[in-house]
Amino acid sequence: MQRILSSALAEHIGAEVTIAGWIHRRRMLKSVAFLILRDRAGFAQVVTTSAELEELSEETVVAVTGTVTANPVAPAGVELTGPRIEVLSDRVEALPVELFRPSLNVNLPTLLDHAALTLRHPARRPVFELSAAVIRGFRATLDGLGFTEVHSPKIVGVATESGANVFPIEYFGRTAYLAQSPQLYKQTLVGVFERVYEIGQAFRAEPSDTARHLAEYVSLDAELGFVESHRDVMKVLRDVFAGMIAEAAALPSVAAAGFDLPVVPEEIPIVHFSEALKIAGAPADEQDLAPAHERAVCEWAVREHGSEFVFVEGYPTLKRAFYTHPEPGREPYSRAFDLLFRGLELVSGSQRLHRYDDYVATLAQRGQALEPFAAFLEVFKLGMPPHGGFAIGLERLVAMLVGAQNVREVTFFPRDLHRVTP
Repeated sequence: MQRILSSALAEHIGAEVTIAGWIHRRRMLKSVAFLILRDRAGFAQVVTTSAELEELSEETVVAVTGTVTANPVAPAGVELTGPRIEVLSDRVEALPVELFRPSLNVNLPTLLDHAALTLRHPARRPVFELSAAVIRGFRATLDGLGFTEVHSPKIVGVATESGANVFPIEYFGRTAYLAQSPQLYKQTLVGVFERVYEIGQAFRAEPSDTARHLAEYVSLDAELGFVESHRDVMKVLRDVFAGMIAEAAALPSVAAAGFDLPVVPEEIPIVHFSEALKIAGAPADEQDLAPAHERAVCEWAVREHGSEFVFVEGYPTLKRAFYTHPEPGREPYSRAFDLLFRGLELVSGSQRLHRYDDYVATLAQRGQALEPFAAFLEVFKLGMPPHGGFAIGLERLVAMLVGAQNVREVTFFPRDLHRVTP
């Protein structure tokens, strides 16, 4: 069988061809019947008889050989006539939802419980094509900036960020953990390549049952050496976002879906944490931005700068990870930043500590033992450049770009407090 896709039918008018896919819908009239076939490229209309379709059902997988005939009212202006239909795989149980409806109109548990079927709905495909495009844009932008893609272990011996939100696992008679992030490894590899990035799974055992949290998600991480400050990291992040959005916007399916993609400004506005508190009307001694504060800062950025993106820099050092570089001369503050977008925190990053003695002092100040981090800290005894980086949660970004209310809607098979299947 030499198969062609539905999108190529118009190139073969008058020829006999074979297409294959799923029966998306059957329409049986008195004198004629139509089979709508769905493949990865779209839909094709097949003209047949009611008798032939009566034994078939939606989601049956078929191969159809027939003559391509022009018909202006058919999908793409063509249809298949005189078909021979071969069943490749039968559907053997009733469908919990009907995929030929324009929208699924099911609740979230149904959407996720029946992912094997609901993921096939045509309206869901552009969401995941956008997600794939975001990853391509991330990779292409950083490749163009001289970064090297790396892969770090997902089974680790020590918690990266803290010990409170890790998944312990039994590992040959001792306890190990699922990695919260590639943070310590990507810093180490700055000592090899100077600029690195990773696209991989991250695991957080946070008991958060919200629309924004997953126990397992895809993290887009980058780290770069020889920075003068966190501002160098922010510049790279701006370029990364421009590349990701451009790659997504170039997809016809994304354009057809009407997703509200943002414009990434040449210069994303920057506001210090202390000033962000004033903008939000929050007390000056607040140690973090609450969701309402983030929304207020984003509204300010749109109003004053016409930007849906805004950087907040200078978060309190003690509210950030131990490897975060303090702000010289303003020690309560750090060289850490968040990128806010449409009212929500989307990316976190910072300049990191790069001297061994600074790590020793910081861990002591925080009451954390040195020994669990001994292997990681070894690299800082060997000479490390000033460096920094950031991490983007893929699912959270995609949810915001497509207007989904819950990150689970844009995750193939989400893992959270309650869900480990399918």
